[in-house]
Amino acid sequence: MKNIKSAIVADWLTNLGGAERVISSFHHILPSAPIYTSLYNPTEVALFGDAVVKSSCLQSLPKFLRRHQFFIKLMPHIFENINLGEYDLVLSSSHACSKGVITKPETLHVCYCHSPMRYVWDDWQEYIRQYGMGKIFSKMLMWNLHNLRLWDRLAADRVDIFVANSQFVAKRIWKYYRRESTVIHPPVDIDRFSSKGAKEGNYFLAVGRLVPYKRFDLLVSAFNENGLKLKICGNGPQYRKLKFQARSNIEFLGNVPEKELPKLNRDCRAFLFPQCEDFGIAPLEAMASGRPVVAYMAGGALETVDPAVSGVFFDQQTVSSLNQALQKISKMKFDQKAIRHHAEKFSISRFEKEMTEFISSSVNNPSRKSK
Repeated sequence: MKNIKSAIVADWLTNLGGAERVISSFHHILPSAPIYTSLYNPTEVALFGDAVVKSSCLQSLPKFLRRHQFFIKLMPHIFENINLGEYDLVLSSSHACSKGVITKPETLHVCYCHSPMRYVWDDWQEYIRQYGMGKIFSKMLMWNLHNLRLWDRLAADRVDIFVANSQFVAKRIWKYYRRESTVIHPPVDIDRFSSKGAKEGNYFLAVGRLVPYKRFDLLVSAFNENGLKLKICGNGPQYRKLKFQARSNIEFLGNVPEKELPKLNRDCRAFLFPQCEDFGIAPLEAMASGRPVVAYMAGGALETVDPAVSGVFFDQQTVSSLNQALQKISKMKFDQKAIRHHAEKFSISRFEKEMTEFISSSVNNPSRKSK
């Protein structure tokens, strides 16, 4: 690995989240590899102070214009024009367009895929509906998505080996790209969280960006009905609407500093996860704190929540189904140490070990390229 000239490619590095932590682990695995990306905000993503980060022409725009959402149509052009000719290995982390980089035939391109673009493939109609776009704009977007969909399918063929972040995503990679993939679950910084000194509080907890697909509206409706105490951490376009609808038993904490999340997780009754995610790191942070999870029975949660150890599922995204799960979990007893032990299976060290071994074997055995 030390003799292999490598590069890392990321969609964008503008907000600290799961994808950015994957890039951080990649940087730890390949410390001398430069990181290519479309946009970089070192203030919000303070993980790469010792790395060489090369952003695109979008970086020169005024700060208020530097939002990747504005430039999704340009992303294929941006990534296709990155010069990666000098590298033996390219490791991309993609939930959008970074997998579309063009490499030489002798270069090995391994893509860690967080998901095929949801707003281009399976969720595009729901995306348009939930964000309340007008007819004219919706039709324009539909045409643009059609073109982006064609490009995305073509771009997937440029990848030599796909790694999926969950079995759920592996199935979607096969569905839309007709490509096989190896599943390596993403890293969770479980060492930031602890069950020591935990005092079960009187509140349930939910954390995330307040956007439609996260289904915080379902939480508000359910807790308006059951009267239990709920704390919601996060901000987003639905913040005002949800806060207006919520009764006094629901508290909106806004964007909570990272240092405050461990205590909020440690002292809650249970963590709530009402959405379908490709993987979902927040529930595992709660489990690392020794707390059970109430999760919608879909997506990555099926691979992280163990009903025998760490939580319960509800099978429909309805108020009645969620409230039944809340009643069920309120009567159950959980072993905090067992929950914590379960979360440790998803640690950063485990991820970096598995990725290092996988990349090394792929570099040494090019015939492993997926079909």
